[in-house]
Amino acid sequence: MVAIFAPSALVVTATPAPPVTKAHAFVHATTSVAADSLSVEQFAVLVRGLSDNGGYFDTDNLISNESSYLHPLTTLDKLGVRGGAYIGVGPDQNFSLIARVNPSIAFITDIRRDNQLHHLLFKALFERARNRTEYVALWLGRTVPSNIESLRDQPIDSIVAWAARTPATPASADAAVRDVRARVMRYGLSMSERDLATIERFHRTFMAQGPTLRFTSTGRAPRDYYPTLGQLMTEKDLAGRQASYLARDRDFQVVKSLERRNLVIPVVGDLSGPSTLLRIGTVLRERREALSVLYASNVEDYLIRDGRFSAYARYVARLPRQAQSVIVRSWFGGPGSHPASVAGYYTTQLVQTVASFAADSAVSRVRSYRELVQRQWER
Repeated sequence: MVAIFAPSALVVTATPAPPVTKAHAFVHATTSVAADSLSVEQFAVLVRGLSDNGGYFDTDNLISNESSYLHPLTTLDKLGVRGGAYIGVGPDQNFSLIARVNPSIAFITDIRRDNQLHHLLFKALFERARNRTEYVALWLGRTVPSNIESLRDQPIDSIVAWAARTPATPASADAAVRDVRARVMRYGLSMSERDLATIERFHRTFMAQGPTLRFTSTGRAPRDYYPTLGQLMTEKDLAGRQASYLARDRDFQVVKSLERRNLVIPVVGDLSGPSTLLRIGTVLRERREALSVLYASNVEDYLIRDGRFSAYARYVARLPRQAQSVIVRSWFGGPGSHPASVAGYYTTQLVQTVASFAADSAVSRVRSYRELVQRQWER
């Protein structure tokens, strides 16, 4: 039987969270609302109330550099991880996990404000697009096919091939940019011209490079093991099935529905800081939600290096959770560097229950990310 994280389910928390004064002003904006939707005004209040000033990181993070990003889906299915609240970092790889878990609400948090702006771009695209083909067309600035309604169920390979052979035109690109700009301005957030220019810069980068786009870092060329956008869209899970959120219409519609109901909340925040996870935990308690997935990518690696991991571990332990709540992390050790490594993949995805993470009294004293990823994971 698949376990569902229902809003009325018992929430188990390892340590009661202390009062978070700044949270009180915005938490009450959500308490009188049905759990399945937020108004634009409530969305904006949450985005502002949960966000901090942010910080710097030397990547554009327009797409993931984890070719193995779909491998956790098998473990999530095995554990029955469904519903609840999703917390993740980074760009659109989150959507594939969200599509499988189907959470009640999702928080995408990143220390970079650019990531928040990036997700407002995605929100606008989901709002406009009726199906996957239209979404990819608008995302990459291609002219939307006139028969778009009949293309709802075309294979993702066909969508990617079409985008690769169909260049954006000045007219189609400009129209997509104008539409995104108009929609972003309606989300109740204060958008400066600089913010809007950043969103447009991201959008036009997708248009210019299309399915060949790769993850890049400041001053460094992409590594040869970084997947292209086209590869990420057509990637497979461990069962050999194409499983990105763009692989099937039903998965795309899961994410579109959450975006339409203003339940994907882009947050500027530090997972080890004194506010981000505590404020999200406060919102979850008010909404009677439990964590389902915390997708941390390899953020913990940087927290360990900077001496901030123990604070992060304490905040994770305070989040409302159930037995199936998990952390999904990424290991960049290369092929064969971990017992869970999959042949042909440079990166390895690891799943650990939050309960085991919180119960490990020595976890906050780990000296390296390598030590952390070797400790416990779900097979």
